[in-house]
Amino acid sequence: MKNGGYNMQSVALAAVAMMVVLMVAEVHVTEAVTCSAIQLSPCLEAITKSKAPSAACCSKLREQKPCLCGYVKDPNLKKYVNSPGARKAASACGVTVRC
Repeated sequence: MKNGGYNMQSVALAAVAMMVVLMVAEVHVTEAVTCSAIQLSPCLEAITKSKAPSAACCSKLREQKPCLCGYVKDPNLKKYVNSPGARKAASACGVTVRC
């Protein structure tokens, strides 16, 4: 049971980080994007530990921007996407989100 709880915490943390990144990201590409909060994993430390976002994080935020409003509407992801760490990472990457 402990291992299952640990795995769920890791998945939840990654999902939250991804959602935060997605909500703040700005996409300049008009092609279709596959929405997946897991793609925001490069932003995990920026969101949860207030570290500067990496180039990979900023790239993923921009790519996932069209998905961010959907993440905000998801009750399981909303608190992560709206977290101070997620907003800070998005701002640092120059990504704005208006839902």
